[in-house]
Amino acid sequence: MTTGAPTPAYPARPRRSRLRTYLPLGIAVWLVLEIWLLTVVAGAASGFAVFLLLVAGFVLGSVVIKRAGRRAFRNLTETLQQQQSGVPPTSGGGEGNGLMMLGGLLLMIPGLISDALGLLLLVPPVQKALSRYAERAIDRKIREAAPGSVGDAFQQARIHRPDGKVVQGEVIREENPTTDPGPRPPLNR
Repeated sequence: MTTGAPTPAYPARPRRSRLRTYLPLGIAVWLVLEIWLLTVVAGAASGFAVFLLLVAGFVLGSVVIKRAGRRAFRNLTETLQQQQSGVPPTSGGGEGNGLMMLGGLLLMIPGLISDALGLLLLVPPVQKALSRYAERAIDRKIREAAPGSVGDAFQQARIHRPDGKVVQGEVIREENPTTDPGPRPPLNR
């Protein structure tokens, strides 16, 4: 007969998201397809042709990333200069830089499928359609977010105005101020 504390019942572990479940499988399938396609092209043309395709993709991807980065930095500089001069910043100049950089990165990754996807991301109508879709998806996720989550933080960030307007809030004070131990030590040491 054993006596002791009963084993605590642990709650069930939360379910893994679909992304965490299927992402490793998707990456493995993608890698196998890339290698298979490279061997098919090498068999049809030659290994040297495949090597030239991979080098050309890397060079083109680096050029695209450099160009998109320069454009993003130029847009940032112009926006900062407009803010310092008191002129309200104009929007629309910095669209597509992130997708161009992603397209360049996909071009730099060795493989023909990633090269095709990278080239597809460089087409302006595709960039606009993807950016609209991503913006709608992010807005929907923020609206659906529970209180205290990322969506709530974005909502709270919108409340604080840069022009100094104070938004009404609630201040909660302790009932017994005599039990206050004084100033608290800093959190970081």
